[in-house]
Amino acid sequence: MTEKKNPLRAAAEKAADAVLGGNGPEDGVPGKPAVVSPPLQEPTAAQEPLPPKPDQSGPETVSPTGQPTGADPARMAQSGAYLTTAQGARLYDTDHSLKAGPRGPVLLQDHHLREKITHFDHERIPERVVHARGAAAHGVFRGYGTAAKLSKAAFLAKDAETPVFVRFSTVLGSRGSADTVRDTRGFATKFYTEEGVFDLVGNNIPVFFIQDAIKFPDVIHAGKPHPDREIPQAQSAHDTFWDFVTLHTEATHHTLWNMSDRGIPRSYRMMEGFGVHTFRLVDAAGATTLVKFHWKPKLGVHSLVWEEAQIAAGVDPDFHRRDLADAIEAGAFPEWELGVQTFPDTEDQTFEGIDLLDATKIVPEELAPVQPIGLMTLNANPSNYFAETEQVAFHTGHLVPGIDVTDDPLLAGRMFSYLDTQISRLGGPNFGQLPINRTHAPVNDMLRDGMHQTAVHRGVAPYRPNSLDGGCPFLAGEDTGAFVEVPAAVAASRKAREKPASFDDHYSQPRLFWLSMTPVEREHIVAAYTFELGKCYEQAIKERALAVLARIDSRLCEEVAAGLGLPAPGPDSYLTDPEPSQALSQLGGVWPLDGRIIGIVADEAADLDGVRAVRQAVLDAGMVPLVIAPAGGKLDADGDPVTVQRTFATARSVEFDAIVLAGAPGPGGDAAGARDAKAGDNTGTAAQAVTDPRALLLVNEAFRHGKALGAWAGGDSVLAPAGVPADAPGVVIADTGAAVLEALSELLGAHRVWERFTPQI
Repeated sequence: MTEKKNPLRAAAEKAADAVLGGNGPEDGVPGKPAVVSPPLQEPTAAQEPLPPKPDQSGPETVSPTGQPTGADPARMAQSGAYLTTAQGARLYDTDHSLKAGPRGPVLLQDHHLREKITHFDHERIPERVVHARGAAAHGVFRGYGTAAKLSKAAFLAKDAETPVFVRFSTVLGSRGSADTVRDTRGFATKFYTEEGVFDLVGNNIPVFFIQDAIKFPDVIHAGKPHPDREIPQAQSAHDTFWDFVTLHTEATHHTLWNMSDRGIPRSYRMMEGFGVHTFRLVDAAGATTLVKFHWKPKLGVHSLVWEEAQIAAGVDPDFHRRDLADAIEAGAFPEWELGVQTFPDTEDQTFEGIDLLDATKIVPEELAPVQPIGLMTLNANPSNYFAETEQVAFHTGHLVPGIDVTDDPLLAGRMFSYLDTQISRLGGPNFGQLPINRTHAPVNDMLRDGMHQTAVHRGVAPYRPNSLDGGCPFLAGEDTGAFVEVPAAVAASRKAREKPASFDDHYSQPRLFWLSMTPVEREHIVAAYTFELGKCYEQAIKERALAVLARIDSRLCEEVAAGLGLPAPGPDSYLTDPEPSQALSQLGGVWPLDGRIIGIVADEAADLDGVRAVRQAVLDAGMVPLVIAPAGGKLDADGDPVTVQRTFATARSVEFDAIVLAGAPGPGGDAAGARDAKAGDNTGTAAQAVTDPRALLLVNEAFRHGKALGAWAGGDSVLAPAGVPADAPGVVIADTGAAVLEALSELLGAHRVWERFTPQI
């Protein structure tokens, strides 16, 4: 395996040494809460705030009007060794209210109490109506220059580097919901370009439920928890959602994507992103091209299996945000290529018979290949969730010269809705002045005052024309970088609340998607529909859904109907047979292993020299090793210690991409059902009596979920009691840990051992 360097690990150790003379990360495993480990006793000697961890960053230091300040980012953080009021007055006590004697009443004059409690009472802002639960990271985008012939946007020029901030999210759930629910994911990117902010606000699914933004409140009201009970949270498996999408059948295509594995991604790092709409690029000569934006992850597109998603929602609701942050901290920086599908900007705005203004349609990549135009790398975690991830404000109307919108009726509504939302959430029109939202281009907008105004404007004439401020600000022309809307022709017609006839086809593209899936992926879709519709109460909704599925594929309909115990209706329209698109399937490729998590099961009797060698080899390959043992602490504490990161009580298979057994682990001291239900009652076969039942569960789940398994030094004796055939696909038994890891690394490139799944379709 090729050795990969981890620059953040060395930086973390160096930073820790600089602060406290050592005590830095000792095992290279991400998740350390602070830059240094704490002492046993509370520190009492005054010192300045510790620096952030090396994997963390904050917004670049520009002024509210976009001017580079050159200030150290620490100037944006807390400073000074002593606790103060918000106005900087030092405090001698923050544990006791000011009272009239030790047992007397609290005094109204306690300004510190009032300031502290008042600020606490106002710490929260309204959460987003949709995309409330999110995670984010800083990074950089480097243009390839291949888009120069399409767009004059400066950030797309060859080798132009642009800071970015990316927020991933789920749509339906509240901020407190789980990461791994079946849902659409948001994929929003803020480019801080030299010409202003450009926001590419998309999803991990290329189509949407609706064609016109006027229906957006309807689809979200239908998908949200029922208003009487506020349940179910972050789920579409309920009556109101399926009532809507089976009546409003333009939602069929997006619903099918959601029921596929795309609805439960393995990681934000392994998720495609799409701009959804058709945009218009403008070159230096004013020529235009219609495009669709795509983010292609370097690690490939991978998903969880449904049982994994359910387990993770319980044992680690933060599964996706933890995965993203840990990967960046470990130096496995996620990367995506930005690409475009291009289409002639014709009057009818169609391509190969596909209406480009219909957000429920894709253009298959076989018809219009995705052309790479740049690379995005996420290389730093936020230093403060609220200030950055929660307060970041995206808007489809944040455009730069060279990129314009089209007449997509869904996009038109988003152009209004995003601005309106930010004003409501962030307390007024000056949300762009928050550090995470500040443009890196000079601002002279003549906008004044308002809530949370932090710029200190000068001059007396915030209007045009003026002479008192020397005529400034002046208007720019196209030759001086002005954003000029494309003078697209507007068809003369009558006012009407109608849609084009081309928007009426709701079934041919869902059928294309279904036919493009492999048999295993089709099985997952059948299971998803069966589960979701099985959670509905009303029989009529289930029957209506089956009628919709019959218009996609008769076998799909029959299998779901069998699961629901209902008769399958026949199709009431002709089923077309489009050519499948390989780009829609997630299977079939071989992908990099960066950031993959390898669980190493061991105890004091295991081959610990082999564990040390495997652990180092995993690190050198850019992956993350986590040692799992009966109890915490260290193995071989008197020799060359091996740090334990997970115990049988805390580990669950969903966290790992592969499991290796460095021996047959004995039961832990807490392996009793009264303390840990996963341990059962410790009865069973002789093999089960000597192996911790939780280790058997770990191995069994990993096997059922299609993950690679390996064993050496007697670890293979665990397989049979765990229900794993030793000769099953993706099970590696070898004499050494190095040999096991080498074979497992090849298996990991395919994400799962798909041969274990025997499809019925």
